[in-house]
Amino acid sequence: MIFEDEEKLLKIIKYSPTVFIVIVTTIFLIIQYTKTKTSFENEKNNIQSEYSQKNKELIKQRVSEVYDFIKREQEQTENKLKSSLNEAVDNAYAIASSIYLENKDKDIETVKKLIIDALRNIRFLDGRGYYFVYENSGKNLLLPHNRELEGKDFWNHQDAKGTYIIKDMTSLLSKHDKAFYEWYWFNPKNPDKQRKKLGLVKNFEPFNWFIGTGEYIEDFEKQIQERVLRHIREIRYGKSGYIFIINYDSIYLSHIRKNFINQSAIDNNDTINIKKVIDDLFEISKKGEGYYTYIQNKKPGIDEPINKTSYVKGLNEWNWMIGTGFYEDEIENSIKQRKTQLEKQFEQYLLNTLEVTILVTVVLLTISTYLSRILRKRFLRYKRAIEEKALENTRQQTLLAQQSKMAAMGEMIGNIAHQWRQPLSIISTTASGLKLQKEMSILSDKCLIEGLDNINNTVQYLSNTIDDFRNFFKTDKDKKCFYLQEALDNALSLVKTSFKNKDITIIRNNEDFQINSYKNELIQVLINLLNNSKDELIKKDKDFEKLVFLNVSKVDDSIKIQIKDNAGGIPKNIINRIFEPYFTTKHQAQGTGIGLYMSREIIVKNMNGKIEAYNTSFTYNSTLFKGAVFEIVLPFDS
Repeated sequence: MIFEDEEKLLKIIKYSPTVFIVIVTTIFLIIQYTKTKTSFENEKNNIQSEYSQKNKELIKQRVSEVYDFIKREQEQTENKLKSSLNEAVDNAYAIASSIYLENKDKDIETVKKLIIDALRNIRFLDGRGYYFVYENSGKNLLLPHNRELEGKDFWNHQDAKGTYIIKDMTSLLSKHDKAFYEWYWFNPKNPDKQRKKLGLVKNFEPFNWFIGTGEYIEDFEKQIQERVLRHIREIRYGKSGYIFIINYDSIYLSHIRKNFINQSAIDNNDTINIKKVIDDLFEISKKGEGYYTYIQNKKPGIDEPINKTSYVKGLNEWNWMIGTGFYEDEIENSIKQRKTQLEKQFEQYLLNTLEVTILVTVVLLTISTYLSRILRKRFLRYKRAIEEKALENTRQQTLLAQQSKMAAMGEMIGNIAHQWRQPLSIISTTASGLKLQKEMSILSDKCLIEGLDNINNTVQYLSNTIDDFRNFFKTDKDKKCFYLQEALDNALSLVKTSFKNKDITIIRNNEDFQINSYKNELIQVLINLLNNSKDELIKKDKDFEKLVFLNVSKVDDSIKIQIKDNAGGIPKNIINRIFEPYFTTKHQAQGTGIGLYMSREIIVKNMNGKIEAYNTSFTYNSTLFKGAVFEIVLPFDS
């Protein structure tokens, strides 16, 4: 060992001067190379900075111009609509006057019928517009899309806002020959709820009538939006510049790639980390405007991933994000030219330096070769060890990622299956019942309509379930005012068939209150709790009287909702764990243990309320029962 150490020391002494020269020369070359490279990088950054600033100003200007164009179109929307309505009503009045004047010699009822028949089938505003006629007393004479209401008295009819429509119209027409008026009415093309309508009514003096028409604001706005989008889709500038528009539901409305239009921006996967990019852009847009840099997978024209900087601005009235951007590869030509000049200078400097050091290099070649071989072997061993370790780490990370992904997917599938199981059963039961009644020739129109309405409501719930789970932890869901009675009715309509089939009676004792909260999420909780009671009650004997009590009352400044059953109560050893995630006493095929956990998350985190469960004893119809109570306490504005 001593000999070996001495040998090493001798070699160090022998080769140290040579190594020192090599090191000094190398350091010198490195310093010069670094200096030159730093100079190049600084100049490159300056070029990038100047180009980026110029292009940022340009794309901001482009977006602002489009935004201003849309705002002008928005401001003109109501004026254009009023002009269209005015023209339509004047045409109807002219037709009615002409028929009246040409048929004065005929019976009055005949003339009235001629006028009504003449106006009945006239359509305008791309087929959406029609005429209505009322007597000033409130009696309807013409309502083309709902003829069964013709002849009815609408004097005391109210719209969704509680406004007496006909009373207001006649009041306006007592002061003016014709007048514009806003009200809410069921859209024949989308009759799920009453929607805002702008109309124009005009007196028809010969018969003490008034003739009118109207247009749903949202329908007319859609027409304006389509015209605006057609214009924007044609905008091009530079080599690959265009304006993109994405609505807040992540759907492309305008893009240079026509196949993207009306498609999900997330599904198109046009950028790396697309979900985060879209969410970040939406956050910027909803707050106003701003810049954002990301990697686009395929630049138009070359279909390669490129860094892109976009400027976006929110048009919150229409839930639109307007934007455009520029690609960083477009500065490469300027950078490459300057890089070529610097590289030539650097190459010349290297040649001059090499001429001076070439003799030393030749002398030290053998030593350098020897050292390089040793260093190379050691480096390869080290590199091999690092690569093996990195490979093992990669395998572990991949395995963990896959496990996490599968767990997340499993949880989501379980949640959806849990929520879909009961509605699918309702659809099957309702459809089978209707089919049986039809085969027995006892199916009435009323039963058919009720059954189809129940199936439709359930299908709508199924459709909304996926979005409810996807959006559960988002913060951009809007509150709205609704009546608890309506939410309870919606929840019970989805479970009443299955409860009836299981001989379970629901007893309601609720007051009605209006709250400002999340209606759909409250319905989800109610259904979870009702189904929880049902699952316990069906375990009872067939002759057992199965009861579920639904109580709603006001307590101080809050609302208390109680769901109580007579299934015997919750075992003491698990009652403190029922709201834990994945905790369940059911077989895997019957539940995932997520229902009550998510109910608590909705009530506590989303609705600022409280939920608890406890057992109770009570008497009903002179019979003593024991059961579980789920109690929800909500503020009026949650």
